[in-house]
This record gives sequence, C-alpha cells and structure tokens, in this order.
Amino acid sequence: MSNGDIFVGEIIGTAILILFGAGVVAAVVLNYSKAKDSGWIVITFGWGFGVLAGAYTAAPLSGGHLNPAVTIGIAIDTGEWDKVHVYIAGQMVGAFLGAILCWLVYFAQFQANAEEEIAQPTLGIFSTTPTIRNPVANLVTEIIATMALVLPILAFGLTKGLGESGTAILIVSFLVVGIGLSLGGPTGYAINPARDLGPRIAHALLPIPNKGTSDWSYAWIPVVGPLIGAALAGIVFNAAF
Repeated sequence: MSNGDIFVGEIIGTAILILFGAGVVAAVVLNYSKAKDSGWIVITFGWGFGVLAGAYTAAPLSGGHLNPAVTIGIAIDTGEWDKVHVYIAGQMVGAFLGAILCWLVYFAQFQANAEEEIAQPTLGIFSTTPTIRNPVANLVTEIIATMALVLPILAFGLTKGLGESGTAILIVSFLVVGIGLSLGGPTGYAINPARDLGPRIAHALLPIPNKGTSDWSYAWIPVVGPLIGAALAGIVFNAAF
C-alpha cells in the first residue's frame, strides 16, 4: 500500500465512521429529530455500523484501521512503524471532516436547539464526556476498553482466511457494539484518539450557536487512555501468542 492510498483510505473511512457515529448521537439527543430519545442501544449500534461502513470502504486502500490505537497496536505486534504517521494523519483529517458532515446533516436541528429556552450542550454529539469526572477512573476505563478492542483485533489475525474473506471487519463491528454496551457507560467509550480529538476540534471551530464548551481540560484522557491501552494490548499479545 502506498502512502497516498493509505492517507486517502483512512480519510474516507474515518470520515464515514464519524458521520455515522456522531450522526446517531445527534439523532438521539437533538430535538426535532425523528430518533429523539431512542436510547443507548441505538447509539452503540450506530457506531458499530459506522465501523462496518468505514472499514469496508477503506479496506482496499489502507486496510481500514480508522483508529490510531489500532494502528499502534498493529505496529507493536509487527514492528513496522514506517507508515504509522500516515495512518494517523489520515485518521485525524477524516475524523474532522466526518464531524463537519454530521453538522451539515443536522444543521437545522442544531439551529433549533439554540432557540430552545435552555439549549442542550452539543459536545457529546462530537466527542466523549464522562458521567462522573474522575481523571484516574476515566483514564483506566479508556485503557481497559481499548485493550478490549485492540487485543481481539490482533488475535483475529491468527485465524486463517478471516481477513481475506472480509469477515474480520464484520466481527470488529460487533466487537465495537459490545464494548459500547458493556464498557461505554462511564466515559462514552472513545477507544480511538482520532474519533474524539478530530470532532472536538471541529466542535470548537464550527459556528454552532450556543454550543457550550469543548471541554479541553478533559480532552487528553480519550487520547492518552486509548494509546496506553493499545500499547498494552500489543505487549500482551506478543507475550501470550
């Protein structure tokens, strides 16, 4: 895979991931959406389908990592680091663009939200926020949840033909749904630094009326936690398999 193919593939795939993921959260939380108040299960499946659509789309070009944590975990496993920066750059650009696309889709709902007597904060549509703000606990949650993502992904590679058939992407999509259902309650399961940081930057820059804070004091946790989790997953995988 050339650097150009990887960069373009990760932009497109990650943009689709965020369009679906941020889109389902917007659908559930914004007033005047037909999916208003449809709940956490809908959100987790929306993110899972985002992984499905984004990874299948990007796979022919880049392999469809869509996540710096996945890229780091694979690099630790294989020892190949020369293209890591290309993957992560594409993922960050794609996440930013996906957030903008979500904003465009729900533009009228964002405008209507600002006209409410008490406007809803909008950051949760784009990035994660903890239910209880405890930096240590929040960081540990993101580390464990990311290990629960990256370690199985690395193990899937041991099953002959799984990647070639494309079934691995389907299984990873269900894995993301499972993580959301089981481990997403405390922090909203970022498990992906680009997924959180790219849309957070978009939230800060977009002209969303009465949008509230972008919460930069918390922003390091959904970046550092997944990177630590990915590194630990790679180390455990190399030691155990």
